[in-house]
Amino acid sequence: MKNNYSQTLLRFSAIFGAIGAFLGAHMAGAGSFAFRPVHAHILVVGWLSLFAWAVYYKVFYHKVSALAKLHVWSAIIGSIGLTIGMWFQFLQPFGLPKTFNLIFYIVGGTILLISFFLFLILTFTDGEQKQA
Repeated sequence: MKNNYSQTLLRFSAIFGAIGAFLGAHMAGAGSFAFRPVHAHILVVGWLSLFAWAVYYKVFYHKVSALAKLHVWSAIIGSIGLTIGMWFQFLQPFGLPKTFNLIFYIVGGTILLISFFLFLILTFTDGEQKQA
């Protein structure tokens, strides 16, 4: 079984980068900074963190393990959940109940936080540098 963690994270990182750039352009064009926290988190946790983890899996990690798979998917789901949850919480786009928006935001952020802890564990247990 091939390790595709790097490629998966890299692709999601590119999606987040494009969305973040679009939001930045939209804010500049509209003269409104309402999306500022969402834009910042899309770029930091979506684009930058996922990209950094993609590099880690390309350079250091070559196994296929349940811990790595859990890390990759919790990172992706958490990044999506946190940023959409922020959008729901701060901008109230659909008039959903505030409790729903807050729970969505908290659950997304918690899943992302779990992915950071899984990465910490992963770096101390399973990683070894690939040979060139």
